This record gives sequence, structure tokens and C-alpha cells, in this order.
Amino acid sequence: MGPVSGTAPVELERPETDDVVLPDTPWITIVWNDPINLMSYVTYVFQTYFSYPRKKAEKLMMDVHKRGKAIVSSGSREEMERDVEAMHSYGLWATLEKSGKGGRGGRGGDGKSGDV
Repeated sequence: MGPVSGTAPVELERPETDDVVLPDTPWITIVWNDPINLMSYVTYVFQTYFSYPRKKAEKLMMDVHKRGKAIVSSGSREEMERDVEAMHSYGLWATLEKSGKGGRGGRGGDGKSGDV
């Protein structure tokens, strides 16, 4: 028999803490008050697009009306970009931004409206 050939074990480096890629941090979609759309229409949009129950859609609409804005959804950046585009397609003024409080639970969760 001839000599046995093999490969020496390779030491793997662990990434430094700063090099670790964190999962996509939560993003939020904010709908802003505008002088154009009726409150009933904004409620309709929230019910239609997000499938929110009427009571929740009305609460979010009132936040938009009284506070000037409401957080209507949270999730990955890509999801929030889709939601913002959808709100624009309905004629609503919407933006997205990183959630400063770790997210608010995505669609269907509680507590999506509030100050940003």
C-alpha cells in the first residue's frame, strides 16, 4: 500500500461581532393626513388593502385625522415598500421608515397606530 493522503483540518474563523449580518430590522408604513381624501375613503382603503376590521380601520383613520399620521403596518423593508406603493395607488400619502421601537407586530397585530 502507498502512503495515505488526506487534507489537514482547516481552522474556521468566527466572524467578529461587527461583521455579523443582522436580519432585516423592522420597518413601518406611515399614512399621513392630507386635505384631499375623505375619512370614509381612508377607512375603506385600510379595510380593503390590509383586511382590517372596520373598528380597527376607523381607529387608524382617526389617528391619521387627529394626529396627522398613523402607523398602519410593520415588517420587512420589501413588504413596507409594497404597502407604501399600494397606499400611493389609492391616492394616500404614505412613507416608510425603520421602526425605532422594534416593530409593532405586522399586519393583523395590535398596536400599530401611534406616534412615530
